[in-house]
Amino acid sequence: DTAALLVLVDGEIRYERYFLSGAPNVNWLSWSVSKSFTSALVGIAVQEGFIRSVDDPISDYVEVAPGSAYDGVSIKAVLQMSSGAAWNEDYNNPNAQIHEFSHSVLGANGGLYGYVAKKVNKENPPDSVCRYCSSDTQILGMLVASTTGRCLTDYMTEKLIEPLGFETPSYWMTDIYGAEMAYSGLCMPARDLARLGELYRNNGSWKGKQILNPDWVDASTTIDSPVREPGGPIVGDHGIELGYGYQWWIPPGDEGDYSAVGIMNQLVYVNPKKKVTIVKLSANRYYGTTHDAELDKDIENVEFLRSIAASI
Repeated sequence: DTAALLVLVDGEIRYERYFLSGAPNVNWLSWSVSKSFTSALVGIAVQEGFIRSVDDPISDYVEVAPGSAYDGVSIKAVLQMSSGAAWNEDYNNPNAQIHEFSHSVLGANGGLYGYVAKKVNKENPPDSVCRYCSSDTQILGMLVASTTGRCLTDYMTEKLIEPLGFETPSYWMTDIYGAEMAYSGLCMPARDLARLGELYRNNGSWKGKQILNPDWVDASTTIDSPVREPGGPIVGDHGIELGYGYQWWIPPGDEGDYSAVGIMNQLVYVNPKKKVTIVKLSANRYYGTTHDAELDKDIENVEFLRSIAASI
């Protein structure tokens, strides 16, 4: 079910092939690869002074219901999927919050921003558990929009799209109020998705210009707590053998590699030691169809890309 496989070595295309409906200029729904783009925008907003510190409560910047999931919770905990929000991202469970949340694009609950500001409840103390929660990323999008006074599309166009010279016009899916689906809605071709990987591989630098603070890149791709070590993060009701940073997944071992990962097997994999960035876009028809995620193949896809990098 692979639609695209793109391998860059030291910034040069070493291999590129498309299948199914994939093509160099096809805007592919990246699903949760979008989360890593949203994280980068938070980092830029921090370095531009719109956000004082990721240690600040996110509720200092966005209005949320008192006592709800994000009231008093640090931006850092939200970035690390450790907000403590009560959440179930089990795609095989029709009663999971992810489905009700996704339906908010049609306007229920005040849209995406209204849902995350009011409808998500607390479950655990912040930083005590790493639970994969798309609501965490959506409120990060709300954070960027509220602090910069601009929508994600405009801010990303100026701060990432134009400086990195993206090749193909791309877009975000939005709710009916125009709020971008910060957690899953970025539609973009493989070559342009690879530019984010290349930016991180080069420690936030692009052709001699520092776009993103190297400290942000390092923090984003580092595991700093046992709850985020491989096997610690929880997706739905099961653990996953990947660690977590600031909206980036980190495989086990000391290779120093990391990956943006989306459902149906979308990946932007980065291995700085090998000077490799790989994009794999897919349409895994079995994803989310089993309770134990046996057919999701997230780990298998990461290991496949690690194998390609090891062969360089």
